[in-house]
Amino acid sequence: MIHYYLQILEVYQLKKIILLITLLTSLVLSGCSTIPMASVENDSKAKTYATKPGRANIYIYRNELLGGAVQIPVSVNGVPLGKTAAKTYFLVDVPAGKHTIFSSAENDSTFVLDTESGKNYFIWQEVKMGLLYARNVLQLVDENKGKVGVSECKLIDNQVKF
Repeated sequence: MIHYYLQILEVYQLKKIILLITLLTSLVLSGCSTIPMASVENDSKAKTYATKPGRANIYIYRNELLGGAVQIPVSVNGVPLGKTAAKTYFLVDVPAGKHTIFSSAENDSTFVLDTESGKNYFIWQEVKMGLLYARNVLQLVDENKGKVGVSECKLIDNQVKF
């Protein structure tokens, strides 16, 4: 009789584990559902890394799955771009000069970047576990690391002009 109850308990626990895994998977997969994604063509064009005369490109990317369901707001020069999620990036075409990138999660992260025309800059939004929520750190990475990171991500549709 005890053996029978143990089997029922094991089946119940297994069902709870399967339900939890299903729930977590759906949360991760739905992380981008409310983020407007750009077309495949625009994503491919952004990954050519071409700049416009007198302007620079800033790529702000999240290539990790950690905190995938967490969307983190990003702004440049005080203008909201939208939110990032796992495996997404923004391309921001800016005039040469100083630009302040800001993102807010459990903590705030700010990065000031002095851009030169004709260049690409890559800001990695690293996500870390926080006490109650995800934390984030914005950091400049070199071009090679940045291109690899961006290649793992999809472009967020962004209509903000600078």
